[in-house]
Amino acid sequence: MKPALFAYVAPQSVEEALELLASDEMARPLAGGQSLIPTMNFRIAAPSALVDLRRIGALNGHAVEGDVIRVGAMTRQRDLERDEAVQRANPLIAEVLGNVAHIVIRNRGTVGGSIAHADAAAELPCMLVATGGTVVARRAGGERTIAAEDFFLFHMTTALEAVELLTEVRIPALPPHTGYAFQEVARRHGDYALAGVCALVTLKDGVCSAVRLAACGVASKPTRLAEAEAALLGAPPEGEALARAAEAARDYATAADDRQASTDYRRDLASALVRRTVTKAADRARERA
Repeated sequence: MKPALFAYVAPQSVEEALELLASDEMARPLAGGQSLIPTMNFRIAAPSALVDLRRIGALNGHAVEGDVIRVGAMTRQRDLERDEAVQRANPLIAEVLGNVAHIVIRNRGTVGGSIAHADAAAELPCMLVATGGTVVARRAGGERTIAAEDFFLFHMTTALEAVELLTEVRIPALPPHTGYAFQEVARRHGDYALAGVCALVTLKDGVCSAVRLAACGVASKPTRLAEAEAALLGAPPEGEALARAAEAARDYATAADDRQASTDYRRDLASALVRRTVTKAADRARERA
């Protein structure tokens, strides 16, 4: 397949890119292209124009500032994955990125592109929801900060408006006494996840004082597993509490049967992955303590 005809422009600044997007509601920004171009080739997406962001230096780069990791939208995934300062601030990021497709894809794919594409099976949106991260959306005349849980609306659908551009992703550093884990199940490494779970567990005196769980691949968007979190709060991350959390996770798997997996299978995966990631995150929390 080949894409439908489209115009191509490569602005030099954010302001110029915003002007172009505002002048044509069917235009779409192009970041790394690892997600958008395949959808265009299959005619799932048919933008009238591509606004290539690669020449906009202000959108590239990342830095650890206090308890926040600020990531420019055009930062390559592999650059973020390998950064030692980022690994020290929040090692979950490298663990999650290690599951994203293959290195050759991560060399070109951008952090902002993956977040804005909002594939329900994608790892980075799941991580952003689990960590309580935010995105910065800029338009002519201003910008707004959107919490991850409010940003992802549906599969490939976000709260971004047509005249807005995602310019930055903000990921909190890992809190003290907190362990982390991400695991997914795919038919082959690099394939879309049938299910994935991201876990953050904070321990105090052996019990869970804070828990954040999110899943990808099991519903129409990256999903916070609130009931599973509640089952663990105030209890040791094992035994009956862990069993209740794993059982609660099953209810969040609502994706319809498809050629890859059934809904029931994804429910089983969500349950098993909660057990595995919570156990691993708790072990790491004890090590960090």
